[in-house]
Amino acid sequence: GCIGDDFTGSSDLANTLAKEGMKVVQYCGIPKHAASKDVEAGVVSLKSRSIDPKEAIKHSLEALDWLKAQGCQQFFFKYCSTFDSTPKGNIGPVAEALANALDAHQVIVCPAFPATGRSIYQGHLFVNDRLLSESGMQNHPLTPMSDPDIRRWLGLQTSLNIGHVAARDILGGAEKIRTALQREQDAKKRLIVVDALQDQDLREIGAAADGLKLITGGSGIALGLPDNFRKRGEIG
Repeated sequence: GCIGDDFTGSSDLANTLAKEGMKVVQYCGIPKHAASKDVEAGVVSLKSRSIDPKEAIKHSLEALDWLKAQGCQQFFFKYCSTFDSTPKGNIGPVAEALANALDAHQVIVCPAFPATGRSIYQGHLFVNDRLLSESGMQNHPLTPMSDPDIRRWLGLQTSLNIGHVAARDILGGAEKIRTALQREQDAKKRLIVVDALQDQDLREIGAAADGLKLITGGSGIALGLPDNFRKRGEIG
């Protein structure tokens, strides 16, 4: 069950999941009817990126309730791969609200999308060979991104502790990533920024995310998720 903070990004996510073999439906706003029984992934597209944080939380929780009612097993909060937000949100407040609603304690934060030049290294977001704060995003009229350190920027937006799984663990594969995520949870870190440099990293992170209640990030992080359901025989 997916919640997107805008329509275009939600479309990217739906496309990614469909290419990886899931039967996907994208909904414009929160549906007023039940989903078809053959839907394997539902993407609820909101317009919550730049509205008041309280309103963003309200709409996101309503979307979560609808997705839960459809029987969704895992939830994904999708935002832009340039982490578009202000020091007040809306990424952190919505992620915190969803984590609390789901009692989720290992929440991946990964806006990386290597196919479009977005990568995360040592917790810093790059656009091609430039730090986010030097990519032009620092001049965005609504969400100027002046700090490329996702841990620090997210820390301004939420009361939850921020963790980090660095590239050295990511390159070790899914098992090492699982161990690192548990290490961060044991250290009371609930929102965990995860490095990713290439699509294979995203697939390994996806494998490590099997069974997690909540994942957040750009559409790239969804690359590795469908295989988890396929291995259990829950999708074709």
